[in-house]
Amino acid sequence: MIALSLAEIATVVGGQTYDIPDPQVRVTGPVVRDSREVEPGSLFAAFAGERVDGHDYAADVVAKGAVAVLATRPVGVPAIVVDDVKAALGALARHVVARLGATLVALTGSAGKTSTKDLIAQVLRSKAPTVFTPGSFNNEIGLPLTALSATDETQFLVLEMGARGIGHIRYLTDLTPPKVGLVLNVGTAHIGEFGGREQIAQAKGELVEALPADGTAILNADDPLVKAMASRTKAKVLLFGEAAEADIRAENVRLTENGRPSFSLHTPSGCSEVTLRLYGEHHVSNALAAAAVAHDLGMSVEEIALALSEAGTLSRWRMEVTERPDGVTIVNDAYNANPESMRAALRALVAMGKGRRTWAVLGQMAELGDDALAEHDAVGRLAVRLNVSKLVAVGGREASWLRLGAYNEGSWGEESVHVSDAQAAIDLLRSELRPGDVVLVKASRSVGLESVAQALLDDVQGGADAR
Repeated sequence: MIALSLAEIATVVGGQTYDIPDPQVRVTGPVVRDSREVEPGSLFAAFAGERVDGHDYAADVVAKGAVAVLATRPVGVPAIVVDDVKAALGALARHVVARLGATLVALTGSAGKTSTKDLIAQVLRSKAPTVFTPGSFNNEIGLPLTALSATDETQFLVLEMGARGIGHIRYLTDLTPPKVGLVLNVGTAHIGEFGGREQIAQAKGELVEALPADGTAILNADDPLVKAMASRTKAKVLLFGEAAEADIRAENVRLTENGRPSFSLHTPSGCSEVTLRLYGEHHVSNALAAAAVAHDLGMSVEEIALALSEAGTLSRWRMEVTERPDGVTIVNDAYNANPESMRAALRALVAMGKGRRTWAVLGQMAELGDDALAEHDAVGRLAVRLNVSKLVAVGGREASWLRLGAYNEGSWGEESVHVSDAQAAIDLLRSELRPGDVVLVKASRSVGLESVAQALLDDVQGGADAR
């Protein structure tokens, strides 16, 4: 964070200081909410959760070098006491961002946010110092913490914005007003909470509504609901996609023999060839979105193409590909799942597994509401249509719907099996995997299927090769 005195922070957040000998002492380190991340000069934000109360760690974090604690009550060590720590974090982030000279880039969408954010960050940091959202730190707590990690040297601040309802993105853009706003897609993730795709579009479009007249709205030309958001912004509009009207578009899209996308990148300033290190054709759209951001911020097409071709996976459990010494390839995409990302992952699995046995180990897609049965059934059917060798549906009712879809679509019912839990899936795979097989593991985060991928890698610990 840019260095601020405790007195200035207290004024910004509307707090009172307690047990602070010198209010002019400055916070020079990061603002953190996890006591394990404290380092000298930090400010520790104490949140009271259901099982852990950060206030209980106040003395420990100060002993580790934290300058003070942002708290809701005096804690016996230097503290700034506020009514609401979350609101105080937001106010502090708003203050810091206003003092930065950085360009703020914000993005949202139903699927692919984190992968695209990672691509944008890697492309932009090849040009200038860049701070970006770690993992999926995209809510009303994670976003301010990311913004507060920027320093005077930061030129680009890339912020992923999530939403679970109308008004959520508006709140985040009020804290960190973006200059460039990117909307990837409108899908069915969290549709059970929103009530429909139109409501999701309404929420996602709050990002482009927040842009200034001299900003840029970057919209997906291949998604009608996103493209229509052009009417909701006063900013310049830049379209990306494979449609002919897209300003930033891909042509001659193909997959390499190991499932990595390759394409010709066309921008208003020229064209260049790109071959991604990521797996699956769905990453083409993500790469085009990143290219559009970089183009708008002044990078040449050659610089963009080179940076995209060198970019890798930064966030865990998102198409994380590891090959075991016996030739079994594990694709850990277990961080989250929705119908769109499930379909993309299955197609990537098939592309990677040409001539090899393919396994889709899938679990529940959460928060689909009334669409849950139909969407799980459809994913099961797609696995069979794509000729995935075996679908292993893991878990309860929703998993049984995955298996039922595959069973009804298949010829003999041998294309799929339903198991009760992750351990049952591990036992099945250990008994049936053979050299050369490709295994995709994917489900909503709450299912915890990353344990399946990890167990299969632990079987040959020390010999796996991340690709």
